[in-house]
Amino acid sequence: MGFESIGKNIRKYRLMKKLRQEDLAEKVDLSTNYIGAIERGEKIPSLETFILIINALGVSADMILADVTEKGYIVKDSMLAQKLDKISNEDRVMIYDVIDTILKHSRC
Repeated sequence: MGFESIGKNIRKYRLMKKLRQEDLAEKVDLSTNYIGAIERGEKIPSLETFILIINALGVSADMILADVTEKGYIVKDSMLAQKLDKISNEDRVMIYDVIDTILKHSRC
């Protein structure tokens, strides 16, 4: 199972919050090296550490775990729907057209 995505998602949300690794490490009382190892997928945090990290980032566990859980696509769909709600109808139609074109050419 590819746990690297957990670290990538932690990094993504850390950057979205404009936090440095040092800032996150300080918030959760961990070393910067350990935060870096988690973000690179070299280490998997304990449950306790994971909870500290997601609380410090202000995100939910499913946002971080979306790529490694079987139901993760539901979270991604929900996040996409929130983004689509913020754009014009014209742009939304264009995006759906692109998605339809991709699906027509996919291997499914």
